[in-house]
Amino acid sequence: MDFVSWAKTVQYQTQVVLHQILELEDERHLDPAWNKVLEQVRSYSLRPSKRIRPGLVLVGYALGRGDTRAPSGLWRFAAATELLHTFMLIHDDVADQADTRRGGAALHKMLGEGRLGENLAIVIGDHLYGRSLEVMLGCNLPEADVATRYFLKVCRYTAAGQYMDIRLPHQPLAELSIYNALRVAYLKTALYGFTAPLVCGAMLSGGDPELINKLERFGRYVGTAYQLRDDLLGLYGQSSVVGKPTDSDLAQGKRTFPLLAAYLRATPEARQELETLCIPGPKDETMLQRARELVEQHEGRAATERLIERSTNAASRILHSLPEAGGLKQMLRDLLQMLMIREA
Repeated sequence: MDFVSWAKTVQYQTQVVLHQILELEDERHLDPAWNKVLEQVRSYSLRPSKRIRPGLVLVGYALGRGDTRAPSGLWRFAAATELLHTFMLIHDDVADQADTRRGGAALHKMLGEGRLGENLAIVIGDHLYGRSLEVMLGCNLPEADVATRYFLKVCRYTAAGQYMDIRLPHQPLAELSIYNALRVAYLKTALYGFTAPLVCGAMLSGGDPELINKLERFGRYVGTAYQLRDDLLGLYGQSSVVGKPTDSDLAQGKRTFPLLAAYLRATPEARQELETLCIPGPKDETMLQRARELVEQHEGRAATERLIERSTNAASRILHSLPEAGGLKQMLRDLLQMLMIREA
């Protein structure tokens, strides 16, 4: 099976299982308004997306077992990782004051105006967090408790990454380095988005420590490449393709790798201009274009592309040492290739 066909299968099956685990019969008697909100949440959660995390759970499991058999409990655990991702997106969008997500309105915009919508979205995010862990622990696989504990630890680290991501825009660029951006990329994206699904899949299969160590390193490199590509799309991508506003990083003053890499190489005059352009707040098209030009001129974009390539090459070397896993190893190769050229 080629990567596109496999990815579509994962997306379809994840949708089916997500629909099942979001049907909460025990909550129907709680409140009519709550039932209405849960319908909105289901609609939001089932919007089309890549579903990378469930796919990685399946790959990790296959690498541990040496075949592609996927019991129903594995699909439930995999879908729960996507539900956990949805919870994080909801809270992320509130913190970032985002208007859109996955081609539609952000959940807090769906639920109400201003602070009301934000407060309700935070509550819904907490609800999905609880539901995702409930599903993980109840997936009826022998190592479910071990894998869930690992994911809970990752959630703590991800919170630290989110804290840094929110705090750093309030520090001058002169006080930061590219390592601040890389730390956020690891904690907020690579660890929970790539490493954790692969490792949990391997743990659920009873995979050995050597395999888990390799998957942790592979996930770190792949996740870093993914976030760096995301940083570039946040500057140079098209909103209609990316599925979210491409001015949001600059409007929020995000200290991304391309920006910090450009600042490192910039002249004193350009550094001052970058400091001004990256103060959190609304940006018009002239300001956005000037920021893009400065990052380009001072090699922030080129430095990011080089690190994406190095990270991808490092991941490829680890991948070479992994077992074939009934053909799913090829899916990881294809995923790496996709990350190198993705536009969304």
